[in-house]
Amino acid sequence: MFNTSTSGSENSYDAILVGAGIMSSTLAVLLHELDTDLRLLIVERLSSPGLESSNAKNNAGTGHAANCELNYTPIQENGDLITNKAFEINKSFEQSLEFWASLAEKGKLTPKTFLNKLPHISLVFGEKDISLLKKRFSELSSHAAFSNMEFTIDHEELKDWIPLIMYGRNNSEKMGATRIQRGTDIDFGNLTRSYIKQIEGAKSIEINYSTNVQNLQQDSEGDWYVSLEGEKNRIVRSKFVFLGAGGGALSLLQKSGIPEGLSYAGFPVSGKWLICEEEKLAQTHNAKVYGKAAVGAPPMSVPHLDTRWINGKKSLLFGPFAGFSSNFLKYGSKMDLFRSIKTTNVFSMLQAGLDNIDLGKYLFNQLIQTNEDRKKTLKRFLPLVSPNDWKLSIAGQRVQIIKQTSQGGVLKMGTEVVTSSDGSLAALLGASPGASTAVTIMIEVLNRCWQERMKSSEWQNKMLELFPSIMTDINSNQEALLAIRKRNDFLLQLV
Repeated sequence: MFNTSTSGSENSYDAILVGAGIMSSTLAVLLHELDTDLRLLIVERLSSPGLESSNAKNNAGTGHAANCELNYTPIQENGDLITNKAFEINKSFEQSLEFWASLAEKGKLTPKTFLNKLPHISLVFGEKDISLLKKRFSELSSHAAFSNMEFTIDHEELKDWIPLIMYGRNNSEKMGATRIQRGTDIDFGNLTRSYIKQIEGAKSIEINYSTNVQNLQQDSEGDWYVSLEGEKNRIVRSKFVFLGAGGGALSLLQKSGIPEGLSYAGFPVSGKWLICEEEKLAQTHNAKVYGKAAVGAPPMSVPHLDTRWINGKKSLLFGPFAGFSSNFLKYGSKMDLFRSIKTTNVFSMLQAGLDNIDLGKYLFNQLIQTNEDRKKTLKRFLPLVSPNDWKLSIAGQRVQIIKQTSQGGVLKMGTEVVTSSDGSLAALLGASPGASTAVTIMIEVLNRCWQERMKSSEWQNKMLELFPSIMTDINSNQEALLAIRKRNDFLLQLV
């Protein structure tokens, strides 16, 4: 408990958003577009926006649209392919493109500062995986969302698609690939900073950097009081709080005391990349090439070789390699994991651990890897790789969510929005696909927590202006899908 007294209206806000990464900045821009008079406070523990998971070197920079990520189309034991998630993610990413296109049309975003068109390729080895990839191609390409997908097992065609990967290979090696040329590479750090830049000058927006949230509590009338520690220690008040602090959101959710947060626990997974900035190699490869995940590996650990543009400079990235750290944030505390263990979630964590032995084995094998081991993994993609061209880089921290269900503790690999019963607090937990679907996730937050305003004709008209296809299911309406893609591609300079 803490003293909830505040000194006047300057400490009262319509919304307090914790974290200045891609999630909170997306929500802030949406709210500001819907009502420029809303008083918003963004609180960030670091010195500037987008330095944690949103930072370009802390993530893969893939515009996740299920074009190449095999884990979004898992195979059942009977051989059937599950495609629901692929279509859901593809639609969500199109909604992100739609939002960016609307902001670009208004002159509020410059696409070339964060967005590059780049082919997305799935690559597999061996007859069994080629057969599965062909099945995936057949099922997805029959729908409008993936109608431009190509499939090949021909080495000459593969040399055209992925020349760097094909150097030094035996022509008898069994390989298969699919390609969608309408893929993207995204600098989510630059996008976050672009969001912040467009709103930071508004009188209704306040941003506090180098500021920690120490505690938060709700009074009997539903107001939230948030204790801040920074250049100026103070207590602020709001009817709505959003916890978009990456891995740090779980700890804050637990501090809030809402019943909906009691059943969650977190398991942190760290990551490492091999990065190549050698110009000749970077110019030779022009794609995001995703392979198949190892048994037990989390989605974030699917091996891939990516072309990246970071602050405008082209480079190559390979990985990720998983590790373990008890931090919930890259710049967090080693005590994060231990502080998150409560009587309400400890049994869920134990059960999830017992149910995911393969994940434990995978992480252990990753932890004992040497740099030479990582280079050997890289050689699976690049047979003629020169170790001197690649250096190790520490990626961002991810916290996989463990949720208590009727079946016990379950490890959740995706993202999850947790809201209080009165809609006054929302928290975003989890990892993949994360930033790529931030727009859709934040619309979900608005629909849950700002229901009355979202039902108003004023906000509905503004949402329709930002999202011309929002009233249409573009996965079942091919004409609408093609129309919105044509608009998005033109406004975002992706043609």
